[in-house]
Amino acid sequence: MDGDVRRRLARRLYLGSAGAILVLVAGAALLAPAVAPFDPNGMDLAGALQPPSGEHWFGTDQLGRDVFSRAVYGGRLSLFIAVCAVAVAGMGGAVLGVLAGYRGGWIDDVIMRLGDIQYALPPVILAMVLVGVVGPSTTNIIAVIVLANWARFARVIRAEALTLKHRDFVLLARLSGASPGWVVLRHILPNVRSTLLVLLTLDIGLIIILEATLSFLGLGIQPPDPSWGGMIADGRGYLERAWWTSVAPGGVLLLTVLAANALGDGLREHYRVAEGGG
Repeated sequence: MDGDVRRRLARRLYLGSAGAILVLVAGAALLAPAVAPFDPNGMDLAGALQPPSGEHWFGTDQLGRDVFSRAVYGGRLSLFIAVCAVAVAGMGGAVLGVLAGYRGGWIDDVIMRLGDIQYALPPVILAMVLVGVVGPSTTNIIAVIVLANWARFARVIRAEALTLKHRDFVLLARLSGASPGWVVLRHILPNVRSTLLVLLTLDIGLIIILEATLSFLGLGIQPPDPSWGGMIADGRGYLERAWWTSVAPGGVLLLTVLAANALGDGLREHYRVAEGGG
């Protein structure tokens, strides 16, 4: 019993720490004008490549810009893109997954074959091709990431819907004359909510990495707007004499992704235990 208590406390501490990190990063991003001590694009060539100090917490880059301020504003764009892309891909994929699983037939075949096409290309390659065609912009990046990620949601939620449509409470609702739309809204969607929430949380980290990868390759957020991936790319040529130009934004990116993944894993474990899975 004591061991169980310790595990529960450790799990809560783990989840609390991950949540606190995400709140801190998101809060700093939302309040960037108040948090950032300098203009993220303000250049001071005389103060270029200064190491971390009391004035410049993360040092300065090759153009004398404050790395901390740029990391804060970069987080603002990265998190905005991640949240929008996760919301659209998650909700769209969930709707398509429920539709495929519940209706079956040719609708299921069409949706799943489209998902197979998306799965045929790695998300980074697909995103690179699409961004190269439509051009880099915030809207285009979000659209590209949605197209590269919706199938994962659809496949998982479809599996849930296939199981649920044969459950007794769904069969009774259908026998009572409930319309398919009512059955989906009243019985299917509420019962896939926990799975969808876990997927959404886990996908935030993946999408932040995907956006950073595109920015690193020059296909994401364009200069002079800061982004974590772009900052890492800009600083890679100065690693030997100014490691902080890449390590600082990379550390913030790593911490944010790890916190998002930890929160998703914690939520998955919470729902598993709550549903009697052990």
